[in-house]
Amino acid sequence: MNPLMESLGPVFIVSFALQQLLDLLEPILDKVMKPHKEWILSAVAFFVGLLLTLVLGLRVLSPFGFTRMAWLDVLLTALFVTGGTKWLNDLLKIIAYKRQEVQVRAMMAAKQVAKDG
Repeated sequence: MNPLMESLGPVFIVSFALQQLLDLLEPILDKVMKPHKEWILSAVAFFVGLLLTLVLGLRVLSPFGFTRMAWLDVLLTALFVTGGTKWLNDLLKIIAYKRQEVQVRAMMAAKQVAKDG
């Protein structure tokens, strides 16, 4: 397997798992502490991301040959893990919306053709 994938694959998996944990916590915090929900979720995400980074030995810079300042690699990996899936979730939502938009346009065009024909 590609060494880059071997190094970064676990980071993506942990990012996804952390996102799922936050999705579970969100409704609870929404009911209990709505005004403070966002920063609490951010803090939980960072601390869990940092803990998982340290415990699992995850690093995002080392596969690129950056071996100095291990603390920086740990910090950046934790930040990457913390927000790693948001961009993917946003992209998937955009794709889903575009797909729905295309389907609606196709249905409207088919109705127009049937009406005109």
